[in-house]
Amino acid sequence: MLKWSTLYTALTAMCLLVAQAVAQGLPDFTQLVEDNSPSVVKITTTTTAATRGSRQQQVPEIFRYFFGDQLPEQFEQQQPTPRPREGLGSGFIISDDGYILTNNHVVDGADRVNVTLTDGTEYQAEIVGTDPQTDVALLKVDGHQMHAVRIGSSADLRVGEWVLAIGSPFNFEYSVTAGIVSAKGRALGGADRYVPFIQTDVAINPGNSGGPLFNLDGEVVGVNAQIYTRSGGFMGVSFAIPIDIAMDIADQLRETGAVARGWLGVEMYPPFNDNPELARSMGLDRAEGALIARVFDGSPAAEGGIRMDDIILTFNGETVRRYSDLPPLVGQVRPGRTVDVEVMRGGERVTLDVTIGTLEDAATAQAPEPETPSADNSLNIIVVDVENRDGVLVERVMPGPAEEAGLRSGDVITMLAGEFVRSKEDFDRLMRQLPENGAVAVRILRGTNIIYLAIPTG
Repeated sequence: MLKWSTLYTALTAMCLLVAQAVAQGLPDFTQLVEDNSPSVVKITTTTTAATRGSRQQQVPEIFRYFFGDQLPEQFEQQQPTPRPREGLGSGFIISDDGYILTNNHVVDGADRVNVTLTDGTEYQAEIVGTDPQTDVALLKVDGHQMHAVRIGSSADLRVGEWVLAIGSPFNFEYSVTAGIVSAKGRALGGADRYVPFIQTDVAINPGNSGGPLFNLDGEVVGVNAQIYTRSGGFMGVSFAIPIDIAMDIADQLRETGAVARGWLGVEMYPPFNDNPELARSMGLDRAEGALIARVFDGSPAAEGGIRMDDIILTFNGETVRRYSDLPPLVGQVRPGRTVDVEVMRGGERVTLDVTIGTLEDAATAQAPEPETPSADNSLNIIVVDVENRDGVLVERVMPGPAEEAGLRSGDVITMLAGEFVRSKEDFDRLMRQLPENGAVAVRILRGTNIIYLAIPTG
């Protein structure tokens, strides 16, 4: 009979073997950290700002009513007292002559920027340039033969790949956190629309901003920028600016001190990507691409032949899956370059050559005033014949009873007032026969669904 001591020893050995196997399957970050920590810097900023308003602004209105400008002596206006405010962030050295990359929000509005290396050496940094739209800033310190990082490629990153961050969260200098790439190409909206963020589960907190995101080869693939949180702390979702974009911005800031960003000149229709029925009606199997709702006069899009109702499928060789994919792709193209743009137009794929303009030119471009169509029926809708089937297609629903009842563009009317509608001729005849101040039953086909609506006629 097997003794308990023998069984215990066997189980213990098995657990140790399993633990060793698991440990061997995880990456060892120690050498990566040793090699790259000297390239990571701590950034502290000082901003002089007034901390309180003038006393006169705090005077109750009743005193102003009685005394006007002749306030009592105790209410004499006092100037606000400027007090320095300190900020904290991270950055990393990108060249041995002292150029440092960080986030714009780390140094925004700062009167003084100090950089501290891992060995304790401190420098006062010059802000070479900033780009708020990508949240990138380039600094310069008076250093020589500095330990610069190796720049990798964010385009080569794969979801699930291990990544590592080094920074100074909460002023805990040169802290190391690791995780995996959770997703790529995240659009966060607002000013960040030009950045397809890298999403990771690497722990990022205040003070990490501007620090590097490394791959296992010790190459920088991103600039840690922000987190998603409901509590104010890390919740497992953090975002980094792809290094390909950050370095392009840094190169422009270094060369000219400013950033020239590509501009197309279109207005998109975001709900398209959540409407498979609309996509099918426009010749696509899936609701992918960017539906163009408006093209600005004099814009690169207009000159390149892009039209309203086109669906941009690819831009400069890159697939456009959602409307939010397009702005980053356009912004990355240097003005003056010509790119291929593939669109779906009337059920057919068309390839156009479009020369990209400068975003600054957007201020001078204007959208054409859309023509307001008129309907010839009391429902205030515009319909056309449907090819190869009975019914009429609703092209446009304007303010009126049909819109209030829920009729939509793209619906197919197959019955009106109890009679089948086979053509626009039938529709027009039945509309003329409708009673005033009543309601008419309308049967429509919406995708594969049959829907009945009661629409007032008066």
